[in-house]
Amino acid sequence: MSQDWPAQNSEFWPIEKITPYARNSRTHSDEQVAQIAASIREWGWTNPVLVDEDGGLIAGHGRLLAARKLGLTQIPTMVAKGWSEAQKKAYVIADNKLALNAGWDLDLLAVELGDLQGFDFDLMLTGFSDNELSKLLAEKTEGLTDPDEIPNPPEIPVSSPGDVWLLGKHRLVCGDSTDADTVAKALNGITPHLMVTDPPYGVEYDPGWREKAGVAASGSAKGKVLNDDKADWREAWALFPGDVAYVWHAGLFAGVVGDSLAASGFQLRSQIIWDKGQLVLSRGDYHWEHEPCWYAVKKGAKGHWAGDRKQTTVWHIAKPTKNETGHGTQKPVECMKRPIENNSSPGQAVYEPFSGSGTTIIAGEMTGRSIHAIELNPAYVDVAIKRWQDFTGKPATLEGDGRTFAELSEQQR
Repeated sequence: MSQDWPAQNSEFWPIEKITPYARNSRTHSDEQVAQIAASIREWGWTNPVLVDEDGGLIAGHGRLLAARKLGLTQIPTMVAKGWSEAQKKAYVIADNKLALNAGWDLDLLAVELGDLQGFDFDLMLTGFSDNELSKLLAEKTEGLTDPDEIPNPPEIPVSSPGDVWLLGKHRLVCGDSTDADTVAKALNGITPHLMVTDPPYGVEYDPGWREKAGVAASGSAKGKVLNDDKADWREAWALFPGDVAYVWHAGLFAGVVGDSLAASGFQLRSQIIWDKGQLVLSRGDYHWEHEPCWYAVKKGAKGHWAGDRKQTTVWHIAKPTKNETGHGTQKPVECMKRPIENNSSPGQAVYEPFSGSGTTIIAGEMTGRSIHAIELNPAYVDVAIKRWQDFTGKPATLEGDGRTFAELSEQQR
């Protein structure tokens, strides 16, 4: 098909040679012209104006005004050759109205804007106002289920090592957070400045002892946690590209965890104490009723503090009444939600290298942040996915082929 398209006749024209259409019904405020000018400064001229053979402007009135504001003397121009008066008049209207007929996928838009925040990009250049951005990025989810409700781990997991799952705005990779390639998959080019995590640490947790001792309650944790005999995770901290870290840990391993953070370039700023409000049955002489968390910031970096001046180092957060499934140190969502709100803004990305049952993902869903997470155990990747799906009512999909978690679960049967 042979066409004489205007784009085939693009050239630079002096501004004074171009005459705006006197009956253009589309208005351009000073604010909008300034936005277009800022866009041209950032990206250059990406869309030539459209004129007829006599220089009459058909499309691009806002761009012409922005060019004058920037002091440009000539601009890229496309020439519409052989158009009738009716075609020119109609396209003046259609060029504006056709774009207005499009809509937005607000979930994807929030994800993209959040990603741009991760690049420290000026979001005002996208054309959205401060008020619009606040509404888009501050969207929070109340959830369809109790945020602390956790599904049972499957006997045969759907997930496999290397899988990348998309949970709305969140990414969950099945893999090792001490592996650079796995971390790159999780981050996907984004640089979160905040890490909130609850790694397995130094207790070799196997809740089977409760059953042997005859003290296991219904719904008690089941299954040994992978890598729970380790407390020093400096290999994982070294791969985190951001500045701020909250790391929950066992009290007896505070020194080891603190040293590993210091070895990775962090300075310890505070130790948060979670007051559980009830003891946790253990084999020790004293039963633990609290759990600490290091708050650390990279040397020379800012803490990106967003909290108020009433925050203290003791957090009185009730332990969920339902016993956890799989880890004896399972946190309430509030333990992950509070650091996220104190050190990030809505729409920003947060890194979680030890996702476990997906508590940080739920916290991110509730606060309007995107979580970039990694979990080594495929069974707990499944748990996190099911938990998020139950909470949101949305399907998780496998990156690459777009199949949903439900579809893959059905194929496994």
